[in-house]
Amino acid sequence: MRAAAGVGLYFTGNGAVFAALLPWYPLLVDRLGLSSWQFGLVVACFAAGSLLSSALPAALIARFGAHRVVIGGTVMLGAAAAATVWSVNGVTMASCLLLLGCCDAIVDVAQNVVGISVQERSGRTILSSMHALWSLGGLLSGAAATAAASSGADMRVWLALIGVATVLITIVGRCLIGGSASPRRIAGSDADDGRGGGDGAAARPKRAIMVAALPLAIVAICGASVEDIANNWAGLAAVELADVPAASAGIAFSIVIGSQCLGRFSGDVLVAKFGAGRIARLGGGLIALGGVGVIAAQEPILLLVSMGALGFGSATLVPGALGAAGRLPGVGRAGGVTLVNWLMRVGYLGTSPLVGVVATGAGLRWGLGILMLIGILTMVFARRLDVRSDER
Repeated sequence: MRAAAGVGLYFTGNGAVFAALLPWYPLLVDRLGLSSWQFGLVVACFAAGSLLSSALPAALIARFGAHRVVIGGTVMLGAAAAATVWSVNGVTMASCLLLLGCCDAIVDVAQNVVGISVQERSGRTILSSMHALWSLGGLLSGAAATAAASSGADMRVWLALIGVATVLITIVGRCLIGGSASPRRIAGSDADDGRGGGDGAAARPKRAIMVAALPLAIVAICGASVEDIANNWAGLAAVELADVPAASAGIAFSIVIGSQCLGRFSGDVLVAKFGAGRIARLGGGLIALGGVGVIAAQEPILLLVSMGALGFGSATLVPGALGAAGRLPGVGRAGGVTLVNWLMRVGYLGTSPLVGVVATGAGLRWGLGILMLIGILTMVFARRLDVRSDER
């Protein structure tokens, strides 16, 4: 339990950092005088940074161990977020976000590697709950930052405090993991996490590894795409499709993220009882039904119920895919998580542009029809999440 609590602090702190920066974007845009297209290019650097880091997580974990990478990466993550609000022009802001995206991807892989390690050694499914704590950390941090921005707080002081608090939370998490019932085995997982399965990787063709990883990445992309659509389109859908007042449109996003958080907290119990593949298949069905509901919605109730189905249905997809990636034969825990995490980030980048292109030509209802496709793809590939540990 102590080890699981420590991993939970890793995820909570990581979710809090970027969410603490987002509410300050309007003030930064105004201060730096960025146009809409300039701001779009600047914030795209976060995603670019996460993609450029593709080879780094596994190499860093192998060299320093997953725990040290989480702590060191969190220090860099907090520093990059704090530096962003000191930007003097769009170029410096883009550079900070590039570093932020790179560090976020590295920490994301490392904390999932630790989570998978603790999960396997404890014999209990915990990864879905860890991702729920990530969501909860983001929700609480974003709400606090919004309140701070509304009250006129100094964004530089706020981000510095969040950075320091996040590092302290991560260190406490490391102490809890190291003080668990099997301290040597879990705390010694640094080496195991970085090198597990390394010998098998040499004998296993890269093509075979990619073929095994691709279905997991597709499921992860489906889960991440629902989050992306919630971030960028839920509010607009509430206004345009269901006549929700603009001032209240944020409730649609909140319902998706809130139901996803609840789904992740209950996901571990459901996965342990029924299996990751079966729960993901059910989730895909909920996503498809939610997509139908969003498209058909003419009033708020149907739309918001459908948003809840989207969030709950997508809850276990990313943690399930990353957990299976850590058990891929012949690639190692860190290598598998790194590969699927990177493919996921590449894959869902096109989600919002695709919705936008279709919506421009045929309307938002048709654009959000991609949700049905996401649900169907999830159901098709869900069974691939049941990678057995003895296959390694």
